[in-house]
Amino acid sequence: MKLYFSPGACSLSPHIVAREAGLDVQLEKVDGKAKRTASGKDFWQINPKGYVPALELDDGQLLTEGPVIVQYLADQRPDAGLVPASGTLGRYRVQELLGYVNSEIHKSFGPLFHDATSPEVRAEKKAYLHKRYALLDRALAEKDWLFGDRFSVADAYLFVVTNWAGHVKLDLSEHRNLQSFQARVAARPAVQEAMRAEGLMA
Repeated sequence: MKLYFSPGACSLSPHIVAREAGLDVQLEKVDGKAKRTASGKDFWQINPKGYVPALELDDGQLLTEGPVIVQYLADQRPDAGLVPASGTLGRYRVQELLGYVNSEIHKSFGPLFHDATSPEVRAEKKAYLHKRYALLDRALAEKDWLFGDRFSVADAYLFVVTNWAGHVKLDLSEHRNLQSFQARVAARPAVQEAMRAEGLMA
């Protein structure tokens, strides 16, 4: 399998999951602005959506959308326990949270990365994110991970998008449980391996 990624983008989530699962996944860096891969290919020809992550399977098929890719990767190594079995309520709970992070948090960061975003819209988005993070902060009050004592694909996704806060000057220090969660994820060996591979840490 080959994972198309951009350093620090949401593609870091499936990259982390692949390493947590012990999967041998080839990496291909994508220039998000030029839409070219490290090997010189036109990324539009690989993924018509134009963004990462994209996972090229061994038979040549392409999977896109991070929440789907992380579940696919986790299902390749069920013994790693990164996602509950398909069809169980636990699986739907994970999908529920992946959807929440995707629609309420991930997408809300988008305007904060653009210089053209007005101060008013910027303030509105930051206030919205604080409200959405408050729910997650409460959920993490008495447990290490979103679903208790086992790290899951949802934890990887939340960690990656929350890591963007510093880049857009979003102060999340009031969410103390979330801050502790971020530190726990960052300390995981597979997470550090993925971040080093993407040039995000020494």
